[in-house]
Amino acid sequence: MHDSGDGHSHHGHDHSHDHGHGHDAPDERWKHDGVRVIPGDRLDPNTAQTPGMFRQAAINAARVGAQKIWAGTVAIAPDAKTGVHHHGALESVIYVVSGRARMRWGERLEYVAEAGPGDFIFVPPYVPHQEINASTDEPLHCVLVRSDNEAVVVNLPDVAAAEAPETVYWVDPIHKHP
Repeated sequence: MHDSGDGHSHHGHDHSHDHGHGHDAPDERWKHDGVRVIPGDRLDPNTAQTPGMFRQAAINAARVGAQKIWAGTVAIAPDAKTGVHHHGALESVIYVVSGRARMRWGERLEYVAEAGPGDFIFVPPYVPHQEINASTDEPLHCVLVRSDNEAVVVNLPDVAAAEAPETVYWVDPIHKHP
């Protein structure tokens, strides 16, 4: 890089050259492959559904070509719980829109935390955990984001669930019904 004497540095190439579209045509590279807005009322329920919950995909490979991330919404029935499991190398983020979520985690599920509207929950890779709708009469509405389009669930039947999922199972795009 050198100073041309006029106070401007030059990199040896001209930033005004076009990309083969002509001088008058705008560059449309990103028109269909750029930023996408997915309206909340246009989410895709065309995914496996299970009694007790309703899930919809917003961001995935099929809808927007996402390769490294998945996002959607999930509505969890009151008192629903998952079994004990982890998600392999996946990272997961749960954002609570409404309701009350309870998380239990650890080798013996010895840790517990709750989250309410506006709270984020981060689940690191390989952490044994159990998700619970902490309310017995209110549904739990969440946004779920995961670090891969491929759902990974490793069930851990040898770890006793802190709260036995006897009545309603928490099921969402990662957590299938057992």
